[in-house]
Amino acid sequence: MGYFSRQRIACAAAAVACGLFSINPANAFDPAAPLQLGAQVRSLVAAEPFGLAASPVNTGPVHDKWSALTRKLDDERVQLALCDGDRDGCVSDPALQLLAIVDLGRARKGRARLGEINRAINLAIRASSDLAEYGETDVWSSPLATFAHGAGDCEDYAIAKVAALRQAGVRPEDLRIIIMRDVFHGEDHAVAAARLDGHWLMLDNRRMAMIEDADLRNFQPLFVMDETGLSRYVDLPLEARGFEREVAPAVAAEPAGQPSVIAASNLAADPSRNHGRVLQCIARLANFIWRKDDSTNLLFLISVRPFH
Repeated sequence: MGYFSRQRIACAAAAVACGLFSINPANAFDPAAPLQLGAQVRSLVAAEPFGLAASPVNTGPVHDKWSALTRKLDDERVQLALCDGDRDGCVSDPALQLLAIVDLGRARKGRARLGEINRAINLAIRASSDLAEYGETDVWSSPLATFAHGAGDCEDYAIAKVAALRQAGVRPEDLRIIIMRDVFHGEDHAVAAARLDGHWLMLDNRRMAMIEDADLRNFQPLFVMDETGLSRYVDLPLEARGFEREVAPAVAAEPAGQPSVIAASNLAADPSRNHGRVLQCIARLANFIWRKDDSTNLLFLISVRPFH
């Protein structure tokens, strides 16, 4: 049986078991036909970086931090707009510093705009821990607060980049902040992400060059944030998340010793782990079937690991 045919059978069987769609007995399943998952699953997977589905998060410490930050971002967006329209009358030095970077981005288009703002903010902010700057851990600073300090950690860079890109004309729906687990160094990390021509580029304070999500290795995506709110990525097995996608060579991050993005206790306590069970079901069942010989496909009903 062909490679892609086996993929489709695995995913289809998993989706049937999880109740997303049914097969009409009168029509045999065609492994060569496009896989027909529910519209919700397709849209979720296609919309997010890394090609992974994400489930909304409405409670928990990460949600609370993001909600508090969005209120500050809304206030600062008004302040930036006022300063942008009257530079001479603007009394906020941090706003003028950020707008100077915005101007650099506005002078360019496409990938050059993203790269200019990524580089400028990486150079404008000094890497420093929240403990050193604020006397406490895991502080999510607004862009103007970060520029006022002139320093921040990885999520502060990411927040400032998204604000600058949006001010420079990038559509809000094409911007994300992503919290990931650096599995190699055993710490959490945040980056900004921007969609360009259907591809997601990662804007990382650890490197000047932007890379596509498909080229980012040794990281496990955890949360994604945008104008609609906070979502948690579904825990997909490696085999399931790599279907019909060419695996690119690993791109190592430039060592910079950046502080972790978020306290481990915050992630562990977040109740959003209970979300997205249907999507987890598809991924795990498909992964099991994918690993087995076709003659043992039916065993997935009793052999798949329980959720936890």
